[in-house]
Amino acid sequence: MTRQNSAVSCGQEAMRNIYLAAHRVWVKLSEDWIKATRRDSISMKKALLAMLTIAAMSNANVSTAQDAAAQANNPLAKIQALNLQNYYIGALTGDSDATANQFVIRYAKPLSVGESTWLMRVSVPVNTLPVGTDMNDVTDLGDISIFAAYLFESANPDISFAIGPQIVAPTAQDDRLGNDQWQLGIANVYFNATSSKFQYGYLLTYQNGVGDTNGRERVKLAAVQPFAFYQLGQGWYTGGAPLWTFDLNNGDYSMPLGLRLGKVIKANDTVYNMFVEPQYNIAHEGIGQPEWQIYFALNMQF
Repeated sequence: MTRQNSAVSCGQEAMRNIYLAAHRVWVKLSEDWIKATRRDSISMKKALLAMLTIAAMSNANVSTAQDAAAQANNPLAKIQALNLQNYYIGALTGDSDATANQFVIRYAKPLSVGESTWLMRVSVPVNTLPVGTDMNDVTDLGDISIFAAYLFESANPDISFAIGPQIVAPTAQDDRLGNDQWQLGIANVYFNATSSKFQYGYLLTYQNGVGDTNGRERVKLAAVQPFAFYQLGQGWYTGGAPLWTFDLNNGDYSMPLGLRLGKVIKANDTVYNMFVEPQYNIAHEGIGQPEWQIYFALNMQF
């Protein structure tokens, strides 16, 4: 073999070695790039899945909070409830200097009777009223009321309707703070929460004195409580739930209107509903009706 051919062969061998080395480097780089791409793809998929999960959880939390806020004022919610409510009455008709107060402890619990569902609600008032010729304040237990409402099944679970008997017991420790007679009646409640933004409904009651009236006029009372609530977001809401009362014996009545600001907070399994609702009596008849009052409360569902 000539020197020239030998040089050519050496050159070809060198080129071949360079090619093989470059090929190995390229293959190694390609493998590393593919692995990195796969890792990045898996990481991206994991990150995307995590973001979607967080978004779903966030939406679920928002939905849960919205549901809790929408149901927080439902008097027919199928859940135990304890309400601490207070009416401070700043002025009474017939005596602008007189004030009054009513604090109410209210407990509600759903009950199953056979295949039917009932809601039992007990209201225990503590009244402070100016009584007698000197109009001195007297504070003591008032008449306890209980109603048991049959909950009708609805095709829409966001609509609640119930009706049932009501009993008022003459438990007032001072006769001037109650009617001093047993009363029987009926209660009807409707609540519509088909919208997460706006809920509305009513409470109707009628009660009539029965048995011995202890020399007092037999009671004939009716009450209407319309309510409407608008959710503002973040658990805040507004609306109102004025209680209109009518004495069917003497024609006295009271029809306040108010505007509520409330906040609903869900902590663990308890929903806390705090609000204040100033009310002004737009129409009334008779002495001793509230001219204006402040209604505030802490309601708990658990």
